[in-house]
Amino acid sequence: MAWLQLFAAGILEIIFAYAIKESDGFSKLLPSLMTLLTVIGSFWLLSSAMRTIPMGTAYTVWTGIGGVGAFIVGITVLSEPITMLRLLAATLIISGLILMKVGGS
Repeated sequence: MAWLQLFAAGILEIIFAYAIKESDGFSKLLPSLMTLLTVIGSFWLLSSAMRTIPMGTAYTVWTGIGGVGAFIVGITVLSEPITMLRLLAATLIISGLILMKVGGS
């Protein structure tokens, strides 16, 4: 259950990263509210997952899901550039997440 909570927290982190971009410096109400709600939800789920999963593993996986997810949203939704170096960086993050999961088991 803790890993599902951690995954959900990571998904909410992706949503809040996108919402904060769309809030235009918190000048737009709906994206600003979405940012605040998803931040609260993400932190709550992360803290719940940390009851079972070691802090270092949970925090690394949470930020990794959010970082790679925001990278993917940036490319697919916001038309951000795809470069080999950025793809390599995302691949290394994913590799690290896998190692954290395996190492934490």
